[in-house]
Amino acid sequence: MQCKKPKGVNYRHAYHAGNFADVVKHALLVRLIRSLQRKEKGFVVVDTHAGRGRYDLAAAAKGDTRARTPEWPDGIGRLWDAPDAPEEVADYLGVVRAFDRNRGNLLPEPRFYPGSPWIARLLSRPQDRLDLWEKHPEEGAALEHDFGGVKRISVHQADGYGASRASLPPLERRALVLVDPPYESRTEGADISAALSEAFERFPSGTYAVWYPITERSGVDEFVGVLRAKAMPSLCVELLVQPSGFGLRGCGVLIANPPWQFDGEARTILAYLEAKLARGEPAQGSVRWVVSK
Repeated sequence: MQCKKPKGVNYRHAYHAGNFADVVKHALLVRLIRSLQRKEKGFVVVDTHAGRGRYDLAAAAKGDTRARTPEWPDGIGRLWDAPDAPEEVADYLGVVRAFDRNRGNLLPEPRFYPGSPWIARLLSRPQDRLDLWEKHPEEGAALEHDFGGVKRISVHQADGYGASRASLPPLERRALVLVDPPYESRTEGADISAALSEAFERFPSGTYAVWYPITERSGVDEFVGVLRAKAMPSLCVELLVQPSGFGLRGCGVLIANPPWQFDGEARTILAYLEAKLARGEPAQGSVRWVVSK
């Protein structure tokens, strides 16, 4: 990856909202939250790179200076009217559809898409809490507009890699930490590794989910090494939508301390998305243990 922009300052997720990577990430996120909610005790969702929280898909075709090809039709667009989704995917789709309708969309296709902060808020119980971080000034301001002053939600307009020290260990002694950086910097892998190392030292029993693009793998290998060195039980969930393609061929989520039976739920999700999100050739999904329990 070419480091052409300052990390975490120029990236705008609005142009990619609702794409296949969002579908994979958010379907797994919904399942992770639901799994942790099997216990009555509350927990905190720490979102280190939260973005603005919600997106207008109609704006995805309008770049800053020229028209763009929106990515959502090959993501959430392929699942929008699907009648055959398994429960694990139907739950995610229900959250997205409800958000879209509650924002006033009456069209048959999706218009408004929730990012991870809104998904977490819509699923949270009174005993749960959200801790949201976003460095980009405009994205952070949008996040503050939606969530600032809301009970049991904290918004930090700051570098999310600081969340390891500021937010952990949580008072609840239970946490789901989502790490979803823009991957604009050559040091992103090292930054994630350092943040994970500190987080594991401060709160080893938390559940950690790290999203990554499948392009070059050196950064991924770097923080996989941290999981192995710490002997953290960890799952690697990947979907290649275009295995022989170039650029962004797929994405994955590394999950440390996954909830009980989450590996089976992830396999159900991946099997369904393989069929729905393939691009011109069979997609390849996999769920494997990086460090076994």
